[in-house]
Amino acid sequence: MNDQFQSIKQVIETRRTTKPPKMSGQRIPDEQVNQLLQLADWAPTHGHTEPWRFIVYADAAVAGFCQSHAELYRRNMPNDKFMPDKYEKLLHMGDKASHVVVAYMRRGDLPKIPELEEIAATSCAIQNLLLGAAALGIASYWGSGGMAYHPSMKKFLQLREQDVVLGILYLGYADQAVGEGKRTVPLEEKVTWVK
Repeated sequence: MNDQFQSIKQVIETRRTTKPPKMSGQRIPDEQVNQLLQLADWAPTHGHTEPWRFIVYADAAVAGFCQSHAELYRRNMPNDKFMPDKYEKLLHMGDKASHVVVAYMRRGDLPKIPELEEIAATSCAIQNLLLGAAALGIASYWGSGGMAYHPSMKKFLQLREQDVVLGILYLGYADQAVGEGKRTVPLEEKVTWVK
């Protein structure tokens, strides 16, 4: 195997999720976040629609986003389902993160391209960003909880009806090393070779 393959293999196999409360609060230079977004921009795209979009919150805007996210939860959750601890979790989710990035699929103008392919392309862009973060020693978390998929989030972000939020990415540094990775289903059970 060549060196390039070994390098990318090592990044892919050692990338881990770090929950935002385990981040250190140390700030990532904006230029490095921009470099990650440049990697995201090289995702595969059918018809060159490039449907991935990112809204980046930095500095005081991180706390502002988390406050808005928590308030969306409060306003849109029925009283009998509202959980104060979940509200607090959303409110403080970014306390130790450096940047928060909302990733969404902006539906292109080529209706012949299925929505699924646009979502898949955006997911590839997110993976590029996460792998780049791992290579730079930046901790990351791809969150889909809270109101991420709720119509109120789409309205808050001023997205169109056909756009789709794919998650909220928290970026930061972590003082503790991440644990070992694991796979619970053997690869042989996931692959069928036909010759």
